[in-house]
Amino acid sequence: MPAVFLGVRHHSPACARLVADTVRRLRPGYVLVEGPADLNGRLDELALDHELPIAVFSHYRDAERTATTWAPLCDYSPEWVALREGRAAGAEVLFVDLPSWHPAFDLRANRYADAEARYAEATARLCERFGTGSVDALWDGLFEVAPADGLAERLDAYFDLVRGDAEADEGDRAREAYMAAWIRAVLAEAGTATVLVVTGGFHTPALRTLCARPAEAPGRPALPEPRPGAVSGSYLVPYSFRQLDAFTGYQSGMPSPAYYQRLWENGPGPAADRLRQSVVSRLRGRGLPVSTADLVAAAALTGGLAALRGHPVPARADVLDGLVGALVKDDLTQPLPWSRRAPLAPGSHPVVVETVAACSGERTGRLHPDTPAPPLVHDVAARLAAIGATGTRPVTCELTTEHGLTASRTLHRLRVLGVPGRHRTAGPAHGADPVTTERWEAGPEAGRDAALIEAGAYGATLDEAAAGVLAERARTTGPTDGGLAVLLFDTVLCGATALTDRLLTTLTAVLARHPDPGSLGAVLATALGLWRHDRVYGTARSPLLAAVLDGAVARILWLVEGAHGRSGADPARLAALAAVRDALCHAPGPLTVTPEDAAALALRIARDPHAPADLRGAAHGLHLVLTPSADPGLASAALRAAGDPGALGDWLAGLFALAREEVTADAGDGSLLAAVDSVLADLTDAEFLIALPALRQAFAWFPPRERERIARRLIERRGLRGSARALLRTTADPVHLAAARALEENVTALLDRHGLRSAR
Repeated sequence: MPAVFLGVRHHSPACARLVADTVRRLRPGYVLVEGPADLNGRLDELALDHELPIAVFSHYRDAERTATTWAPLCDYSPEWVALREGRAAGAEVLFVDLPSWHPAFDLRANRYADAEARYAEATARLCERFGTGSVDALWDGLFEVAPADGLAERLDAYFDLVRGDAEADEGDRAREAYMAAWIRAVLAEAGTATVLVVTGGFHTPALRTLCARPAEAPGRPALPEPRPGAVSGSYLVPYSFRQLDAFTGYQSGMPSPAYYQRLWENGPGPAADRLRQSVVSRLRGRGLPVSTADLVAAAALTGGLAALRGHPVPARADVLDGLVGALVKDDLTQPLPWSRRAPLAPGSHPVVVETVAACSGERTGRLHPDTPAPPLVHDVAARLAAIGATGTRPVTCELTTEHGLTASRTLHRLRVLGVPGRHRTAGPAHGADPVTTERWEAGPEAGRDAALIEAGAYGATLDEAAAGVLAERARTTGPTDGGLAVLLFDTVLCGATALTDRLLTTLTAVLARHPDPGSLGAVLATALGLWRHDRVYGTARSPLLAAVLDGAVARILWLVEGAHGRSGADPARLAALAAVRDALCHAPGPLTVTPEDAAALALRIARDPHAPADLRGAAHGLHLVLTPSADPGLASAALRAAGDPGALGDWLAGLFALAREEVTADAGDGSLLAAVDSVLADLTDAEFLIALPALRQAFAWFPPRERERIARRLIERRGLRGSARALLRTTADPVHLAAARALEENVTALLDRHGLRSAR
């Protein structure tokens, strides 16, 4: 007996009703559903009394590939209805698709992503033919609000047109071949029993063709085997309408889940009325006026649009367009999201925002208490109870005590896993921060259960899971990624001791090829702070941290020596050189580069006319710091030779970034400060105006107190008396003051040239 194929659209109430009616009418012996075949032994979990929406979360990890996918289910999902109605009818219900970890699902986070969205040429033609701008509006008019008579035939015609002659991609071909093998095997054993097949409509034409061929091998197809050593699993997780909504970026099925839930429960007419009431309630809740006349106008406009579009009752787009047409009095600056299924754009009109929110809904699913959960869920519950973090009271962690350090590591591990519920409001910000107390406040727990279950993909215990996610970050952090320093400190905060060695080994390899000195400087500063000062986390004087210091210092110096060309001062690059200076001064032992070698390299850069000005200034500063006996006159002479007003500020920025103390140590005639004063005093007004923006950036390297000390010494050099603090205060932006002065002088010169200035 041939199979009965029902091609459906995921999360379609019309398709869900058709599935329910077909099962009740045919009483099939088998119901085959598009879903992960490796879950067939656990279908009883889906039969528990859950509150939908929920999802099957699947994960896979091996040495080369990591994958996570979700298969969401709500009350009106045809797959869910097939499972429930099939079991109620006494049929054997089976999932017949490839496991979610299979490479066929690569780059597809959602198993039920609409195939017709990937092969959009036919749907675009249909939209044009029916005069509608979106596939969702087309679908509603053809199926959701249309009469139920002939629905199966219309669906077949629609999906035949969508599939047409389109060549499926490799993933879809693999899935269809596997599903067809299941269908042929079940048909062979079904005898006279009816076999009902419920799959995405895009696959149905191909499955009909494939199932007409003889079976390649007897028996049901074997499950594909993961690679040796791979870790994989599937669990049910709570899901939410917001996650399900296409307007928030969801990949598949129907948008506006709250609207379609009402359509499923009450039909299109009551769903339209309830949607209109919900939007008005939300708008009034925000203090936006909606009058009775507005409601009457919205209802009239909705009815008129439905009649104009040939809908027997208002569809979703009719209601939404009617509301916006009646309630929005201004011009809209962005297309309406339901006209193209796109997330809300920033700055969207409040009516549009609240309309989308009302369509989306706020429902969150809940799993039955007997639903199996990964071991991580139970491990986290025990650990939170042990540290007293199960309620809503704040948690204070004294990092100098064993209990406080354990509590801190537990909460940091949950943080890096992305599990909501607690957020840190106080604590050390970096490795050299002397703070030894953390405070964690309770926060919203929405999505916590789902996040914990999903985090179970990384390990069975909190230690393993945190180590797993940090290791993944280490593998995926590219050579141009600026997050290496954050990753290093997160690893220390989590106390992932076993991982730390592996992570730092990875870091040293990444540092050896990293192209950006700024990012390297951030890693170096973090590692140096931990190596020098950490007395809490146990990483001080760590050999592997020393390896990071050595690799970062050598790489930064190599990169800056090869830098050429003109560019403005680069604060990140200068901060990296400052970190190199600190490492050479405070941690020379672990470094391959000696202070003498670095000083010689700095002198080469300082004398290189092709090096950027900020690097030449920084190199002079580094040479001064590393060679206390060096003649400051060298830097003074280089400063006077810098000459170009456009580069002077950049040169000084480099010098100040590396040698602040050396610049402010002395104000005598032969000092650096005196040389800076002399060079700036010799600038013409026009040259000073050119140099001023970069000069301001350069002097920003000095904190306010040091700037005041410089001002005091400059006053003393001139034999004047006055307040240094007052000298630093101006009535307006110095750039504007200098520009105004230059403008006045230009006007005066022009008047003099033409003899127009008053003789007074």
